[in-house]
Amino acid sequence: MKVIQEGIGKIDHKTVSSYTLVNNQGVEVTAINYGCIITKIVVPDKNGKFENIVLGHDTLNDYVDDSYFLGAVVGRVGGRIKGGSFKLDGKTYTLLKNNGNNHLHGGIKGFNKLVWDAQIIEDGVRFSYVSPDDEEGYPGSLHVRVTYTLDNDNQLKIQYEAQTDKKTLVTLTNHSYFNLSGNLKRDILQHTLTLKSDQFLELDQEFIPTGEFVDVKNTPFDFTHERVIKSGALSDHPQNVLVGNGYDHPLLLNTNHDEEIILKDPESGRILTIETDEVGVVVYSGNSLQSEGEFRGTASRKYLGICLETQALPDAIHHPHFPSTVLDKNQQYSSVTVYKFGIEKEF
Repeated sequence: MKVIQEGIGKIDHKTVSSYTLVNNQGVEVTAINYGCIITKIVVPDKNGKFENIVLGHDTLNDYVDDSYFLGAVVGRVGGRIKGGSFKLDGKTYTLLKNNGNNHLHGGIKGFNKLVWDAQIIEDGVRFSYVSPDDEEGYPGSLHVRVTYTLDNDNQLKIQYEAQTDKKTLVTLTNHSYFNLSGNLKRDILQHTLTLKSDQFLELDQEFIPTGEFVDVKNTPFDFTHERVIKSGALSDHPQNVLVGNGYDHPLLLNTNHDEEIILKDPESGRILTIETDEVGVVVYSGNSLQSEGEFRGTASRKYLGICLETQALPDAIHHPHFPSTVLDKNQQYSSVTVYKFGIEKEF
């Protein structure tokens, strides 16, 4: 395993570098210390052809201008917080609103829009950042570390760690848009997804969880058996229609570190298996990607990538029956998600 560092520019007089992790199988993962953004993941298809399987840009300026959270770590809290405010111990905290009346993915200048410190470690790179008290409205000074490592079994591990000096909210996730066709040759509608999940969260008109857990059985949200993404895009189920014809929903995971999330592209033969500590995964099928702009020369359009955001349930602070996203003073936040890249065996 080797790590190749390369300077790519400066933001606010801080150097931004790319870090390319390369294993002995030839798999490459490139990340930058701006937003901890994963810019490329290069893996082979069933014929041994190596291609990139995530949406990205070629220049740092494009990432600065990006509004899709491409490949970034989002936080302090992934997902939406209703009304842009919450209460802790009787005190109301007001967050910056960047999604209508709501707060999304950490706010106007969330973790995705910051230059992190970076350190090359064995098999990977570690990014760190100290989020000051009241940044984007959140209480407490939060020390955050995000570590990317790649092994020779083609497994990318992301470890998130955080500690606060004052009670606050935290749930971190990575917002990579996957497209297993390779170099964006096709959209993701023919990809299939398998999820060990029996329930999804119903959303309201602002895409905020209503608090209702809905049984996936006999709905387009049943991924307990392999399901083609296109079925959700074409569905007339009110929840699919609501989010722009597709998916943008949290699903509860029945199990952890047990091949609970499997994405496949039948044509390329590529398989992505995701395992996590988290209680849920937000499945977002790229319904809001606009038909303007481009990603490395490929015109932007709906369904060009799919996000599988492993995290706590969105807006948990307003739903006492959800697992908590509150981090107490000096409590350690830790979460691990592993992405394994493989090829479907033909029998």
